[in-house]
Amino acid sequence: MSTPPAQSNNSKITVYVVSCWIFAAFGGLMFGYDIGISGGVSGMDDFLIKFFPNVYERKLHAKENNYCKYDDQLLQLFTSSLYLSALVSSFFASKACSALGRRPTIFMASIFFIAGAIISAASEYRWMLIVGRILFGVGVGFGNETVPLFLTEVAPIQLRGAVNIMFQLFVTIGIFIANLVNYATSTMHPNGWRVSLGLAAVPAMLLLIGCFVITDTPASLIERGKDDQGKAALKKIRGVDNVEVEYMEIIDARDEAKAVKHPFRNLMKAASVPPLVIAILLQVFQQFTGINAIMFYAPVLFQTMGFKSDGALLSSVITGLVNVGSTFVSIYAVDKVGRRKLLLQACCQMLISQLAIGFILSAYLKETGTLDRTLATVVVVLVCTYVMSFAWSWGPLGWLIPSETFPMETRTAGFAFAVSTNMLFTSLIAQAFLTMLCKMQAYIFFFFSGWIVVMGLFVIFLLPETKGVPIDSMVEDVWKKHPVWKKLFKNE
Repeated sequence: MSTPPAQSNNSKITVYVVSCWIFAAFGGLMFGYDIGISGGVSGMDDFLIKFFPNVYERKLHAKENNYCKYDDQLLQLFTSSLYLSALVSSFFASKACSALGRRPTIFMASIFFIAGAIISAASEYRWMLIVGRILFGVGVGFGNETVPLFLTEVAPIQLRGAVNIMFQLFVTIGIFIANLVNYATSTMHPNGWRVSLGLAAVPAMLLLIGCFVITDTPASLIERGKDDQGKAALKKIRGVDNVEVEYMEIIDARDEAKAVKHPFRNLMKAASVPPLVIAILLQVFQQFTGINAIMFYAPVLFQTMGFKSDGALLSSVITGLVNVGSTFVSIYAVDKVGRRKLLLQACCQMLISQLAIGFILSAYLKETGTLDRTLATVVVVLVCTYVMSFAWSWGPLGWLIPSETFPMETRTAGFAFAVSTNMLFTSLIAQAFLTMLCKMQAYIFFFFSGWIVVMGLFVIFLLPETKGVPIDSMVEDVWKKHPVWKKLFKNE
């Protein structure tokens, strides 16, 4: 059913709906805290002595290779196991999201994450540590599958992009808070690492509390046959009684979705192929910018460059603050500047930053020794310019674009592919980075630079601008007019 935008956008921004956005976005805070906490804990001597004594011994040797002293597969498994767990659990989360609803799935995400925090903080053996990471991963899998979908479904149409980016904003806030926590606990011997891991329960508790405040989404309720409850929820989140137009749109969408028996099979149809390819490549490229390698291992990376432990943690706090601030730029600019311009500008800025870091380290950081203070400061500044550009582009847009480009009948299935691809490549980078750093040394930054060039070409030739295009008009207004993708529709 086609409806003029003015009629569809019948809503008020109420305290309640803003509360729903904020409480749900704590799922991003939970995810971000874990990203930030892992690297700081991995660099703490007390943690290494207890669980990875071989790594600690290599770290103590003055002549040990700067680039290899943290290369340990089990240490990398400490980080990557979460994302492998999240990859598997995201498929179960998708089923739970459809069968039980958005709010119960978010509730389960918080419970799993709290359990992971408790076991991680109480760990006495490596296997306990890994079990805790797996539980963290289940929480992340359930949260990342559900929270962006929840935010999109409760947001008014005119604010959908900005509200969706709240998830990424809270991810960056979580990373920043984790860096502050690591900086504070690094001197709490011998159990500072326990405090860092245990405090992961705090954002999960906030999400758990939020589950008693937020409503399930109207789309979820109506999808499960609860039409009257869905209409009541729609009135509550829109702040108005006249919601008949939007209510009927959801009813029509539900009826259309029921007619689709095999949504995953329909992803191979022409209308879904372009957004599917773009959704998958966006997730691959998001990881091959090197961002999570830096965010996971920022303290370790800065120690490699010659900073002492406290200096390394402080430097990662600075990059975390830059990450948060720059995400606000995306919220402001995404519907004004457009997606393509933000992505291309970021490619240029990230490329320059990565190349400069690579040249400085290859020229001045040998296998032994450290950078002098001036060059080390320059590297921190370059890392900040790199993080800055990622935070207003490939970070939030990697989640936003897949959510707005699929046709209605394959939107959920297509987004599931995006989430699982993100988790897969996040785990690969987490598992491989320290080994890559050891083998490639400073040239690892040239490796990521090469990928950034490929990303820029991808945007230029394959990614259309979707700013201001109604979701249900993507096929006619975007894909059939694109110089590459229109070839898929030549027989229609």
